[in-house]
Amino acid sequence: MPRSHRPSRSLRVLLRPPDPALAVLLGLQPDIEVVSSALERPAVAVVDDVPAVAEVLADDPECRVLVTTGSAHPGLLDAVLASGASGLVLRDGPPDDLADAIRRAAQGETVVDPALRTGS
Repeated sequence: MPRSHRPSRSLRVLLRPPDPALAVLLGLQPDIEVVSSALERPAVAVVDDVPAVAEVLADDPECRVLVTTGSAHPGLLDAVLASGASGLVLRDGPPDDLADAIRRAAQGETVVDPALRTGS
C-alpha cells in the first residue's frame, strides 16, 4: 500500500521472524507500518519466542516487545514478562486484536490476552 494514506507519525512494527501474511494484514491498519529491520527504529516488535526478546532489546532498548504464542503454558506469562517483554498475545488471534495490542504496548501498557492468563 502506498504510504501516503498513513499519518505522519505511523507506528512502526517489526515482525521477527518476518511474516508476510501478517505484515499485509497489519499494513491495512491506517496507523501501523510494518518495517523490515531494527535499523528502522520500530516502536514495537512482535516475536515468536522468549529468547528473541533479549535480541530485540539489545538492538533497541526502547522498543516494546510482544511475544506471540499458540496457547497458554504454565509459567510462560511469567517468563515473558521477566524477559522484559511488554506482553503476550495469541499468534492466531484476530488481526484487529493484535493491532490493538501493538498500540497499547506502544503506549507503555503491559498487554496480556485474557485467554492466556490462566497458563501463567
